[in-house]
Amino acid sequence: MTPKYSDRLLWTAPPNTLSLALERHRAAGKPILDLTQSNPTTAGIQYPALAALLADQRVLQYEPSARGLVSAREAISEYYRERIHPDRILLTASTSEAYAYLFKLLCDPGDEILVPRPSYPLFDMLAQLECVQVKHYSLRYQDGWFVDIPALRESITKRTRAIVWVNPNNPTGSYLKDFEYREIAALCASRGMALISDEVFSDYEIRSEAHALKTLADQAECLSFSLSGLSKVCGLPQMKLGWLVASGPGHELALQRLEWIADTFLSVGMPVQCATAELLAVRNTVQPQIKDRTRANLSYLRAAIYGSSFRLYRIEGGWYAILQAPRIRSEEAWVLGLLERGTLVQPGYFFDFESEAFLVISLLTEPSLFQQGVAHILDEC
Repeated sequence: MTPKYSDRLLWTAPPNTLSLALERHRAAGKPILDLTQSNPTTAGIQYPALAALLADQRVLQYEPSARGLVSAREAISEYYRERIHPDRILLTASTSEAYAYLFKLLCDPGDEILVPRPSYPLFDMLAQLECVQVKHYSLRYQDGWFVDIPALRESITKRTRAIVWVNPNNPTGSYLKDFEYREIAALCASRGMALISDEVFSDYEIRSEAHALKTLADQAECLSFSLSGLSKVCGLPQMKLGWLVASGPGHELALQRLEWIADTFLSVGMPVQCATAELLAVRNTVQPQIKDRTRANLSYLRAAIYGSSFRLYRIEGGWYAILQAPRIRSEEAWVLGLLERGTLVQPGYFFDFESEAFLVISLLTEPSLFQQGVAHILDEC
């Protein structure tokens, strides 16, 4: 008899047309200009030597700490310019694990979380693994992205336990504005919901906005959790260290319960905890390179499409650019046509854009490859 597996693992999405075409392209040994680059360690970014940072003799002693080593949390507090007390910080192995902890904390099976649309598609899988339902609220565009507050309010039900915001959002690159935060925080406070702010790209500002909030870690209008980690802050996804900061009413009790969850798994390794301060210092080398590259690629893209039928959406931060392509063909046809030319981009439907045709491209790509890929995009029109 075939074993019975959990319904949480019944993924319903078959391989999509793009992934199948990409597999055939690679199997044929054809070159690819990858404009979906998200890993700085493979994007030509220069790093200082790291081996010595992980040679601390303390790693030979196992000192389990559910919230994480005090020294590591103190280093993260310094990252926030000491505005955040270390006791409000809990370490995780990744932002994804932080989401899993928070869904365990806040939700019973069948409860709901609200996530933005368009946004990163990982939420559905993380929520399904915790038996949590995902509902969406819309981001609208009018010379910049904004939260559709009335639609957000209408999306709330008796089972809604949290609102998720990605700050800046991936892929729209939009920061939460202070006036949006006040309305969302008031909604959360009045309905007994939490606000989860994913701030992994927060340091990568491209365009300064007077009303943008870079972090909610020092806000206190509602129970909120700010998430970040070494993966984006320092361009070190392989180091597997994330964190969450709890704020607002009831955050002490929330942290106590999160500590119980974390103590069950104890997933963060000692070497990375011992080296947290030194690893965070790597951002002083890595972040300027990434910022220079993303801004230079964006400037090139803006100049390249000037006078064309492509539209570049306004970007405030992050690593991605959104191009609206002429609707002379479907979004899928655009992406598959570009792949035939050897250029890989992401279609808007990967991020739940509500209309066509959008192409999402990475500003992290090495400039020479980026420019070749942009030329292919323009040639397709």
